[in-house]
Amino acid sequence: MAMASIPSFNLTNKHSPLCFGLHIAGIKPSSYYSNFQSLKKKNNRYGRIHISVCKAVTSSLSFRDLDADDFRHPLDKQNTLLLKAIPGLNEIGKALLGSITEQVMVLENIGTSVLVSENQLSELHHLMVQSAEALKIEAPDLYVRQSPVPNAYTLAINGKKPFVVVHTSLIELLTRKELQAVLAHELGHLKCDHGVWLTLANILTVGAYTIPGIGGMIAQNLEEQLFRWLRAAELTCDRAALLVVQDPKVVMSVLMKLAGGCPSLADQLNVDAFLEQARSYEKAASSPVGWYIRNAQTRQLSHPLPVLRAREIDEWSRSQDYKSLMKRAISTNPVQKV
Repeated sequence: MAMASIPSFNLTNKHSPLCFGLHIAGIKPSSYYSNFQSLKKKNNRYGRIHISVCKAVTSSLSFRDLDADDFRHPLDKQNTLLLKAIPGLNEIGKALLGSITEQVMVLENIGTSVLVSENQLSELHHLMVQSAEALKIEAPDLYVRQSPVPNAYTLAINGKKPFVVVHTSLIELLTRKELQAVLAHELGHLKCDHGVWLTLANILTVGAYTIPGIGGMIAQNLEEQLFRWLRAAELTCDRAALLVVQDPKVVMSVLMKLAGGCPSLADQLNVDAFLEQARSYEKAASSPVGWYIRNAQTRQLSHPLPVLRAREIDEWSRSQDYKSLMKRAISTNPVQKV
């Protein structure tokens, strides 16, 4: 959800409303994810969030020498190469992204959110650190922001330390493990350097519209290529989420809740039924007419349909690549929550 006071370099008017996202240098946040069942609604009337801390011992996994390409989706690899082939993309993007825009974005997010730390919402802090360790990446700062729109996004600007923002309504929707999947998904964007290309491509596309005569045509072609890349990048980050939580049903549950969940219905949702729904969609889209409708439905979306993402993560969880990665995982020392 874009901040109204911030200039937008964003093509998100056609974005899917269901996504785990990345908010970079003026780009509208485009990712929905997060929670804690232990959020106490009764404390909301006092103007604060209370997250109870589980006393159970938990352990986590870490991966030896994990590289982004170890889990990067093939379509992500392919479309990243296409973006890199655009002449002058880096130079033009950096020229368009000035220091003033950077400062506005940073101050807007810091000034309207609560910074998570060891002494502030400590369990959220623990989940972020734990997820970052699993993916072999430095943990970014994490903020909780009051909003009725379930959302989570990452801000990364000009090589400075990135940070993740999670909305309170998303915290109310998901379980603790689902929230960890969300954080791991956001870390996947950073692990794979998605921020660089997302920022530059969006800025370049907006700039192309200002070129007389051919500007619109250039922007339209780049926009379609950008969205194709974004959809592939989301599939990669779903894999990052799975590597951290080690349970495909947790990742699929987040997708299901974002497609049609709310706190009062959460305990009635069925992941197996949602996966069957995904298979039904694939079957319906396999005919020539269905194939055409599916392409028309997804072409202008920045994120794949939730049912397609659920099917993708289910298939990858059964693949030899995933099993090989899990063999490289090592357990870290259990942490006693206090």
